[in-house]
Amino acid sequence: MIDNINLLILAPYLNIQLLLDGLFIGAIFVLAAYGLALVWGVMNVKNLAQGDFVIMGGYIAWQVGVWGINPLFGLPVAIVFMFGFGWAIYYLVIRYVIERDLFTSLLATFGLALVISQVLNLLFGPEVQIVDSGFAVRSIPILGGEITVSEIKFLSFLMAAALAAAVVLFMKNSRMGQAIRATAQDARAAKVMGIDTERVYAFTFALNAAICGAAGVLIAMIWNIQPFYGMTHSIRSFVIVTAAGFGNIPGVIMAGLGLGVAEQFSGFVLGAEFQQATVVGLLVLVLIWRQIQSSRHRQAVI
Repeated sequence: MIDNINLLILAPYLNIQLLLDGLFIGAIFVLAAYGLALVWGVMNVKNLAQGDFVIMGGYIAWQVGVWGINPLFGLPVAIVFMFGFGWAIYYLVIRYVIERDLFTSLLATFGLALVISQVLNLLFGPEVQIVDSGFAVRSIPILGGEITVSEIKFLSFLMAAALAAAVVLFMKNSRMGQAIRATAQDARAAKVMGIDTERVYAFTFALNAAICGAAGVLIAMIWNIQPFYGMTHSIRSFVIVTAAGFGNIPGVIMAGLGLGVAEQFSGFVLGAEFQQATVVGLLVLVLIWRQIQSSRHRQAVI
């Protein structure tokens, strides 16, 4: 570990490399986290299958590549398919746990995550898959060294930003987006005002699944996928949403990008085997910090 830290000090261009890689992957984390924030804030459902939706999107891109088509064309396919899948899952599972307690929603979505991962394992096998997008990797000399920037990583960063902006504009300007925000504020009042909250819930969950599908396509092209990687992505989303707080879009963006950078640096300094442990450790720290903040707020009120 000490040797790796010294290497970062002696070769400053490595810091830029890790920073760029972290920002590129962090932008995709932001997409999945925003979807979780929607479901959590509107329906009060803690979706433990969030990461498995992401992996499903990744396998759609992989399958498109197997068919000899550029995996980028899997993006609209994943969005449409996952939207329909999310709508179906809402009516089959989620609608029955909205009014239940926290444990029930966690148990239901955890069971859903297990089913999805096992089905993906049966369909595609347990091997780690990498989607070849066909884009080049460019080298840039800087600070006495050379960093590499993959064209698909940069393109994925731009596409993630564009998708996030499109969702935000949809939520602010469309009638459904306004209905979703009204339902999130007070579902009972929204229903009295004539909003079909059942349809809003279904659309929200379907939109979340579509966002995750898009994030999965991008992840498959710049990283790797495997049927049982879903839980890791779910934990990432929980870390980001918990750190940022509900309705705090700038906070979600900063937390997602920060998590991506933290993972890259921890993987380099501590070793790749501790990269995932960093995510879990950050979740524990965020929960402790939130508990301390909540205790201080209660004491201030008293």
